[in-house]
Amino acid sequence: MLDTTPLTRAVDHFADRLRAAPQSRLQRCAAAEALGLARELARRAQLLEDPSAEPREMPDAGMFAVADQITVAAHDLALVLRDEKELAEAVALAEEALKRAGI
Repeated sequence: MLDTTPLTRAVDHFADRLRAAPQSRLQRCAAAEALGLARELARRAQLLEDPSAEPREMPDAGMFAVADQITVAAHDLALVLRDEKELAEAVALAEEALKRAGI
């Protein structure tokens, strides 16, 4: 079984930073970056689960929900990852999004 701790750790760190960020920082770009990450992680999970189906886009639940959205999407993806390469790509996505978010 693949140890997905690096992914959950990276996303949990991002989520904690989002929850602690002031509203002004969330409005500037942090929430948008987080939503983009959540959507990409969810898309990847859906494609791994059913490559023949069209992935559904995660809805925008608002800036105060994005921390939960990235957490849920990452945990869903962690359940279906098949190898270290996929895991490394997902971790890199989370780390890059955190940097762009500026929090």
